[in-house]
Amino acid sequence: MNHASPRRAVAYGCLALSMSLVGSYVALSKPLAAAIPVFLLAWLRFGIGGVAMLHWLRKPADEPPMTRQTRRLVFLESFLGNFLFSICMLFGVSLTSAVSAGVIMASIPAVVALLSWVFLREHISARVWGAVACAGMGIGLLGLARPDGTHGSPVPDGGTAWLGNLLVFGAVLCEASYAVIGKKLTGALGPRRITALINLWGFTLVTPFGLYAAWHFDFGTVTTGIWLLLLFYSLAASVWTVWLWMTGLKSVPASQGGVFTVMLPVSAAVVGIFVLGERLSALQLLAFGLALVGVVLATLPIRSVGPR
Repeated sequence: MNHASPRRAVAYGCLALSMSLVGSYVALSKPLAAAIPVFLLAWLRFGIGGVAMLHWLRKPADEPPMTRQTRRLVFLESFLGNFLFSICMLFGVSLTSAVSAGVIMASIPAVVALLSWVFLREHISARVWGAVACAGMGIGLLGLARPDGTHGSPVPDGGTAWLGNLLVFGAVLCEASYAVIGKKLTGALGPRRITALINLWGFTLVTPFGLYAAWHFDFGTVTTGIWLLLLFYSLAASVWTVWLWMTGLKSVPASQGGVFTVMLPVSAAVVGIFVLGERLSALQLLAFGLALVGVVLATLPIRSVGPR
């Protein structure tokens, strides 16, 4: 049996931690979105993140010049993974129920694997497909077993729910594209450089909307606690999670890395239960178990029948 190398184990840890952080800041961003308009929030996030990694923008001496394709991929990575994902998810959840959004988000690993097969020509083994199935069922159960907490919202009428569902699935496509494009980028640029470049593009794309929102916003209404939460959100969303994800993808196929997106809704649910005081049901425990089985299936070492 070929045991997973230490490098592969570190890559798995980076991918899992990245998606766990995404889930945590998605849950903790609720008070931020209530205090700061969405586009202004996004603009401040990219701005704070950009300041924190200005030194990452400098081109390393050993990095070859970026080709036209690489520049295009950097733009698409930011446009889809940063800009459109945030817009689709925030507005989509506001138009549909949280249960529907959770079930739709369960399709992320499957969509990542499918896009990896189509665009990267990666072989998808039966075990990885099994991991995708476990991940999807687990997150689907989390959606069906939404905790009864203080953040529950009434189900919208059917006239807007279909649009909300469509927007949430658009966010799924953006997240899956982010994973696949990121794998291609790691072959041309280092994780820090990718992180800084896509954040710069995100800041550029949202600046017109952010400036308009800032012009009409009273910053005096923002408390110290919200500013501190904004600092965490900005560093986690723009710096830590992207760098961890790109670092992990350097040693893991995109289809396999996509399974770790199960940690996004799982982490969000954990924050809701232990931080926001929501209840954990037997159905949710089963969902967590399925998600963990999916990760184990995706990361177990592959048996070899050849010479040792």
